[in-house]
Amino acid sequence: MAADAEKRTRPALFLDRDGVLNVDHGYVYRWADFAWIDGAKAVIAAFNRAGWWVFVVTNQSGVGRGYYTEADMHALHAAMAEDLARDGARIDAFYHCPHHPEAVTETYRHPDPPDRKPNPGMLLRAMADWPVDRAASFMIGDKPGDMEAAARAGIEGLLFEGGDLCTFLKAQGRLP
Repeated sequence: MAADAEKRTRPALFLDRDGVLNVDHGYVYRWADFAWIDGAKAVIAAFNRAGWWVFVVTNQSGVGRGYYTEADMHALHAAMAEDLARDGARIDAFYHCPHHPEAVTETYRHPDPPDRKPNPGMLLRAMADWPVDRAASFMIGDKPGDMEAAARAGIEGLLFEGGDLCTFLKAQGRLP
């Protein structure tokens, strides 16, 4: 947990990355290929202002498949954070799973990675790392596996099927 993070329990917004925060062009790992989903930055800022934790939980099998490195992924996440900061927004933590059953290197090969959605490992780690009010928290994902991970972590999941993320949450009555 961030050293300066408050100790009080508060709700968390869990966000899948590709397809929810950024346009999913397939294995996005360079800032030059990154494009925010409409409304994504506004949603993050709104939840920041409302006092929620905001976490990204993202399968990154491209690392395990050898398409890019964890350093490449971390650089992209840093660029995302810098871009958000210019708008007065932040992601409190990024959680990722580079493991995959068919990874090209043994380091990343696992038959059923506990952090790889639909498994709930990343969400559970965030809840252990930060003082999260589980009952008030929810996840936004774009795949059934995201919804399964949320359910298995004991939180609500909202399936985002594209469009403007801010408009989607307003329609769900979930924008603070």
